[in-house]
Amino acid sequence: MYVKQLAKLMGVTPDTVRHYTRVGLLNPIRSTENGYQEYTASDQQRLKFIISSRQLGFSVKDIQQIIGESQQGNCPCPLTRKLITKRLEETEALFQETLKLRTRMQAALAQWDSSADGANASDVCSLIESFVDPINNQMNKEEA
Repeated sequence: MYVKQLAKLMGVTPDTVRHYTRVGLLNPIRSTENGYQEYTASDQQRLKFIISSRQLGFSVKDIQQIIGESQQGNCPCPLTRKLITKRLEETEALFQETLKLRTRMQAALAQWDSSADGANASDVCSLIESFVDPINNQMNKEEA
């Protein structure tokens, strides 16, 4: 099957199929008749694996490592566990930062409810410039 056919079958865009081909995760056969890349059932199975991996948060590099481990004849499961643990830690850290940002945004709205627009002489926006961060309990300062 061709790029568009595989993409439609798997519910992704043709550009997604092309991307995974460019990075070497899919290895279609070049047709001798027309020069088009033809994808096999093996490519379809590999793309399904890639999609599942991406849904679990694995990066393309992670997927390449997992596939490489398998192609070397090794069980990729220990590596997979290690990589997903790392991704989970990264996701948790990002989640915590997002919660802090949410708290700041909610605090800003609460502080601004009692502030008039343009009430203070300011450089740009008095609302932002007078914001007191409830997490760090300090005025908004430029971060270095």
